[in-house]
Amino acid sequence: MKQCHQCGEIWDGSPGTQPGRNETCVKCGADLHSCLNCRLFDQRSYGCTSRTTEVIKERERRNYCEEFDFGGKPAAGGSSPKSDMESKWGDMFNG
Repeated sequence: MKQCHQCGEIWDGSPGTQPGRNETCVKCGADLHSCLNCRLFDQRSYGCTSRTTEVIKERERRNYCEEFDFGGKPAAGGSSPKSDMESKWGDMFNG
């Protein structure tokens, strides 16, 4: 599910497409073509995992990165593969 990094509003674009560089969230107005919405953005390091792209200073603002790939967050109440793995690890050694 592809959604806004700021408010969580689901993006209603066609499957397999990316938001345009000037496209904003219909609910909160946040830029959608930004690092914080990209699949390559790492929350822990607050940076891009790609080694071939330029460093973007304002990660919450629109940019012209050609490697942008609109990623999705886990749905509310859902879990990510990482949290599932951490949960299983904890069960194995703490339980």
